[in-house]
Amino acid sequence: MSRLASGVVLVTGHDEEDGPRGSDVGMTATAFVSVSLEPPLVLLSVRTESRMDELLERQPLWAASLLTEGQRQTAGRFAMKGRLSDRLMFQETPHVRGEFSGAPLLDGALAQLECRTEQRVAAGDHTLLVARVLNTVLPGGQGGPLTYFQGRYRGLA
Repeated sequence: MSRLASGVVLVTGHDEEDGPRGSDVGMTATAFVSVSLEPPLVLLSVRTESRMDELLERQPLWAASLLTEGQRQTAGRFAMKGRLSDRLMFQETPHVRGEFSGAPLLDGALAQLECRTEQRVAAGDHTLLVARVLNTVLPGGQGGPLTYFQGRYRGLA
């Protein structure tokens, strides 16, 4: 499957149960696709028992920022295992808070989607989330999409 190019998104959520003001959670994903235009549905795959899976099991609202080729460093940082806390990562990543989800939406992304999970499906070591798109913003990110192919982030040639 490393020979299948895919887009790269930053998936985010807000955990209201973590601390007095809650905390933001983020992960880089390449398994994110459009499912339906009417109603607008997307599919996201997350590793079972990851922090994001645990959050999205109890919190149905989340967001996805479709990354540009210029956001390669952000994708890499949110994909690292054993990384710094998400709180510190978001302090260094320009974003706004989604009106519908309360989740961070990355500045400069190609598109920002706010979603509500409608169905969870166990699939091997991952959980598939089918979600309704509640809101879409096209902030006009510069450049083309960031893609992932053969284990590396790339832009379109």
